[in-house]
Amino acid sequence: MSSAMSTNELAGSHVLLTGATGFLGQATLERLLSSYPDTHVSLLIRPRGERGATDRLRALLRKNVFRPLSERLGAEELARLVRERVTVIEGGLGSVTLPADLDVVIHGASTVSFDPPVDEAFRTNVSGVATLYEALHHGAGKAGSPHVVHISTAYVAGTRKGVVAEVALDHGVDWQLELQMALAARVDVERESRRPEVLRRALAQAGGQHAKAGPQSTAADAERLRTEWVTRRLVDYGRTRARSLGWPDVYTLTKALGERVAEQRWAQAGRPLSVVRPAIVESALRHPYPGWIDGFKMADPLIIAYGRGLLREFPGLPDSVMDVIPVDLVVNAILATAARPPATGPTYLHVSSGASNPLTFQNMYALCREYFDNHPMPDGDRGHIAPPTWRFPGSQQVELTLSAGERAAALAERVLLALPPSKRSQDWLTSLGRQQQELVQLREYADLYGVYVRAEVIYDDRRLRELHAALPAKRALDHGFDPTVIDWRTYLQDVHCPSITATVRRAGQRRARSTADHRGSPSKPVLPERTDVAAVFDLEGTIVNSNVVESYLWARLATMPRSGWLPELADLARCAPRYLYAERHDRGELLRAFLRRYAGARADELRTLVTDVLGNALLHRVMPEATRQIRRHRAAGHRTVLITGAVDLHVEPLSVLFDEVVASRMHAKDGVLTGFLETPPLVDEARAAWLRHYAQANGLHLDRSYAYADSYSDRPLLEAVGHPQVVNPDSQLFRHARRRRWVVHRWGAHTGGLLEVLLDVTRADARAAARVGTRVDVRPGQVPQGAPR
Repeated sequence: MSSAMSTNELAGSHVLLTGATGFLGQATLERLLSSYPDTHVSLLIRPRGERGATDRLRALLRKNVFRPLSERLGAEELARLVRERVTVIEGGLGSVTLPADLDVVIHGASTVSFDPPVDEAFRTNVSGVATLYEALHHGAGKAGSPHVVHISTAYVAGTRKGVVAEVALDHGVDWQLELQMALAARVDVERESRRPEVLRRALAQAGGQHAKAGPQSTAADAERLRTEWVTRRLVDYGRTRARSLGWPDVYTLTKALGERVAEQRWAQAGRPLSVVRPAIVESALRHPYPGWIDGFKMADPLIIAYGRGLLREFPGLPDSVMDVIPVDLVVNAILATAARPPATGPTYLHVSSGASNPLTFQNMYALCREYFDNHPMPDGDRGHIAPPTWRFPGSQQVELTLSAGERAAALAERVLLALPPSKRSQDWLTSLGRQQQELVQLREYADLYGVYVRAEVIYDDRRLRELHAALPAKRALDHGFDPTVIDWRTYLQDVHCPSITATVRRAGQRRARSTADHRGSPSKPVLPERTDVAAVFDLEGTIVNSNVVESYLWARLATMPRSGWLPELADLARCAPRYLYAERHDRGELLRAFLRRYAGARADELRTLVTDVLGNALLHRVMPEATRQIRRHRAAGHRTVLITGAVDLHVEPLSVLFDEVVASRMHAKDGVLTGFLETPPLVDEARAAWLRHYAQANGLHLDRSYAYADSYSDRPLLEAVGHPQVVNPDSQLFRHARRRRWVVHRWGAHTGGLLEVLLDVTRADARAAARVGTRVDVRPGQVPQGAPR
């Protein structure tokens, strides 16, 4: 590689590029089109969903990587250039016939996730490589042997210390056996996940969280837990197998085995093979413009999380080398390698900075901290985030602190979810959620990146330096790949960090403006005027600040002397544990159990009591905000619907507000209530099912409709509409609403108090109340049949 290279040794070459839609592939394609005018490029692109390969190429050309070229040539000229110089081959690796006149193959397609399920990693990084070389043998090989540039990674060296040479890997792993076992693991784990004991654990966990929402919600979450278990198990298969063989993760293991495939299937047949091993590829130093990057790469989630204050400490070695290399230097090295096929045997090349221009983890931290000190990340409407100070206490201490934090957060969450809902408890839940996010990210990054930031390895770059030295001086200015030209302070603080934080900053500014606009305007969002939209309201906790127990007390206490109040309240207190049990597991069972207390009351007399006395009590407990919102929906032409498990007799005073009222109807025999319901109560999933049927029958669009509710049992109803509105939520619904970014309302500050309403009721028309006084009765100590025991 010491002889001087010509200005463009790829002139007239036909280049096949795989992985063109990926980060490195995009940059390689752009460089070929912008700087290698005499090359023809064939792209192997898989269709994705309904988008074919040609559509994916069109979308690719609209990306930022091509923006400077498009601005220089113009959109029409760029389109003409692509039509003349680019051929799209639709298909995956090995599934198509390749051109027979290829001169160079740059194979960059791979999965770049460190910890994918083991079968996915092997399918792409090992099986895909094998089928590619098989296709090359049957296609391109007919007219000669194209030079294959196989893109690998420096980290195929595995978990080792010291200097790693640019040579073939020394291992005896049978890639064919490992591939066979990895693909079989999916079947094994799927079978294991369906064992009764695994499914029972999933059902128990799902039931503990979602029983209130209904059996289908529980079943759906149990299946989600099962599939997550499968994924975790397959990830663990890959990670553990990799570490048992000396690699940190399944990504580096499969990339190492991919190299062995290339050696056996291509180089051993006497065909030219160059293996390029980039280190940590990050944003561009110069080309196509400083800071260009597509998505977040390896180091970026750590930098962003640190800037957002989410990583208070990290288990890295301060003297470990973070082997970062800008993407344009990697592309230049790939194309220079492509122009120089090896004379004999495969050649290996590290494209890295650690040997010639090392950046230690501590230095990277210091430069990033300095950047965030001067350019802090926004914190919504709360100002800016101060970056934390790392003291590098060691991985063991970080692990102990992290484990203790995880246990404390789990305990705090259980306690807060058990507390009665209040603004204070939900503020605590919000704060705890932020802390849990920090812990989750720290755990994820510590598990994923810990090996890399504790590495004690240097990748020799002698051949990289020789190849760069062979470039003509003028060409080296724009096409060079000398890592010593990188000034880490300038690169990190002026190029890389501004680039990767720009999107996060813009999102934070938008949220801050939105919050400021919301706070600065007293008006409510305008509701669209439509007649094909429903506004569905729950009753208790959403419209009225009461519940079925309170409604019963109004009726019962209003019809007895105050001397009888204490025994009645004592009886309710005695039954309370059973009612609470039912409430937490199935609201329908609570209604069935509690409404048994009405057995023996005359329906007509209860209706009269509601009309003369209890209706006013109910209206005193109506939240003014709810009334205003219902009227706004009616003014917009929306169909207003009340869905409640309460007895229909109790909600008649509110019927004037709604186009449709759906409530529980109690069974009566000869005009006397039996304590049973006519039909199952509309609770949890039954509400959503009723609403879907109602919408279909009345031509309503649920994706444009609204639902208002306060309990986690109403989650299916809220998820059935396009505009879920959470009102005074219980803790479980509050947590779910925050995760789903649903609107949360706080209503009821000016609602009549329970004691005030109760006294009003007892002072009302005694004669009207007396008409049912001896019939709405349960003897002290009596437990309704069917109550949960």
